[in-house]
Amino acid sequence: MSIDKVTLQILANHAQAAADSMAFTLFRTAHSTFVKETEDFTTGLTTPDGMTFASPRDLGATWFIGLDYGNAIKLIPDYRPGDICVTNDPYSGFVCTHTPDLHMWKPIFWEGQLVAFAVGHIHNTDVGGAVPASLSRQLTEVHQEGIRIPPAKIYAEGNLNQELLNVMLTNVRMPEQNHGDLKAQIAAMNTGERKVHDMCRKFGLDVFRQGVKDLLDLGEKQARSLIGRIPDGEYFFADYLDEDAPGGLPVRLALNLKIQGDEAVLDFTGSDPQLLSSLNVPTGGAERHILLMVGYTYCLYSIDPTILLNGGITRPARCIIPEGTILNPKFPAAVGMRSMTCGRLQGVTIGAFQAAVPDLLPAGPAGSSAIMNVKTIDNQTGRLLMASIDPITGGAGGWAGTDGADGSGANSSFLKNTPVEINEIEVPIHIRRYGLVPDSGGAGKHRGGLGTLLEFQVFAPNTVVTARNRDRTRFSAWGANGGLPGATSLFWRNRDTDKAVDLGNTDVVALDPDDVILVSACGGGGWGNPWERDPALVLFDVQQGKVSATAAEQDYGVVIRDGAIDKPATSVLRARMAAAEREPAHFNFNASRIEYERTWTDANYAVLGELLGTMPVHWRHFLKRRVFEEVAALPPAALRGDGSEVRKGFAIAAQAFPQLRPYLAAE
Repeated sequence: MSIDKVTLQILANHAQAAADSMAFTLFRTAHSTFVKETEDFTTGLTTPDGMTFASPRDLGATWFIGLDYGNAIKLIPDYRPGDICVTNDPYSGFVCTHTPDLHMWKPIFWEGQLVAFAVGHIHNTDVGGAVPASLSRQLTEVHQEGIRIPPAKIYAEGNLNQELLNVMLTNVRMPEQNHGDLKAQIAAMNTGERKVHDMCRKFGLDVFRQGVKDLLDLGEKQARSLIGRIPDGEYFFADYLDEDAPGGLPVRLALNLKIQGDEAVLDFTGSDPQLLSSLNVPTGGAERHILLMVGYTYCLYSIDPTILLNGGITRPARCIIPEGTILNPKFPAAVGMRSMTCGRLQGVTIGAFQAAVPDLLPAGPAGSSAIMNVKTIDNQTGRLLMASIDPITGGAGGWAGTDGADGSGANSSFLKNTPVEINEIEVPIHIRRYGLVPDSGGAGKHRGGLGTLLEFQVFAPNTVVTARNRDRTRFSAWGANGGLPGATSLFWRNRDTDKAVDLGNTDVVALDPDDVILVSACGGGGWGNPWERDPALVLFDVQQGKVSATAAEQDYGVVIRDGAIDKPATSVLRARMAAAEREPAHFNFNASRIEYERTWTDANYAVLGELLGTMPVHWRHFLKRRVFEEVAALPPAALRGDGSEVRKGFAIAAQAFPQLRPYLAAE
């Protein structure tokens, strides 16, 4: 029998406070900058089956609301008081998703009965592997991405497993940093245990257990109510990662969102095949894997910020993810850069929901954040130092209510910046510039948020900078409801010198003494026609340095002379802009995407997916590249965009290999 609503609300507050207390414990005692400043960590409480029923709202990453630890929990045969378990293996239980994320869970007993688990993760700056910080999109198999720890007990009945700890710390570049964060994680687990004991003591075991069930049921009820407000129908959206590796091919993520009554189906058929790079997202085919559901959660929370944040909100939805695709890869596919794919995937989900309820959700978020890491030598002490110095995040998309947030906006907003002074203390670098990028936000009635920029100098030879999640140099965030797309991102070595190198989407860079790195993020998309923006807001943006006077005139139709609005000239220009507008597009994409999709239409991609799906998984990425080469070689007159050129290119590519003939015959 359900408990009364007043008691349930009080219990919900206690559970929320418990998750927050765990987060504060971890936040205040962690060692690495990436945890104590950037806040890439989670804490929470789950049912004995592993479903999250309490998560923090104000601290840590917001990705894992509704994470199901069930499969990982089942891989430990028995639990006793004082146990604490760990894993970072993407393919063991499909809970961790990439090796730097060390997940931990502690069984909580009351009166001899297992009543809950305290859970959470931290992102270790480094876990060994082929490159500093362990991650690069150029890696091709999970074995290159650092040490993998299958689910194991780091504490058994309160006793430390020193041998396991030694193995973990021997295989990383900064063992004292990893050990410090590990101890902070353990403290958070113990805090969660104490808080659950407090709840059991206050409410009684029966009320606590029933209350947890009721909280999940209430989350489901609220989610169904929100979905029921969305018009029934199918809503398609697709977007791209710039390339699977430097100089490679674009990576397509596609979603057909189906709303029927109070249920949603997220069909990701049409997304690219599994890649020979680390952009794959290991989900194990779970139809509610949390990394597929983050954008869904964000959309529901944006529509109604009072919704309960627990695993119950995922129940009304399910995902379709064909095996052997980028969102459901087969072992041993590399997965370290899945965070970049997930960021774009969240934007794709926002795009599909935005098509359904355009007045309730924003235009395109930047959806990409370069996590900057530096490995260098202190010239004074000779000590090796490594730290994550900043997430270089982009802006949020504008929406019907207001402009997009500048800097760490939208689905990157949980990533906190690190003060310049702390960065320069942590590693011997000099930060020359840090701020926002003018004119990077897409123009609109409500402007897209600006991207951030960081410029810094290094001083030691053999310095290595890793820029995890570098992207959006080619395809920018999209505008909506007449708004314009945001600007693309930049990555330069020694810009404005005779040694300048445009690094594009390179994510591992070896530097010489005195080299200077400049990195910027892209801006969010604009919402609504730019010439409908209040001219006073445009002037204010110009005064703030967010929009140039040239862009104010060209994009917004606001003429500024001597620091003031020229009202007659503005009226004439805006009338001309409005008259030139034909049927407004719901989504506006940048020139690079428009040009790309002249060849690679939805029809061509549909045929490509159909044909690659008939091939063995380990051939698909190879054949995709061959098909792209064949299509690129066709004369313009042969490019119809109806799939015929893809069928022709695929036939040429596949028939060149006798070992594929049995599959071609079946097809």
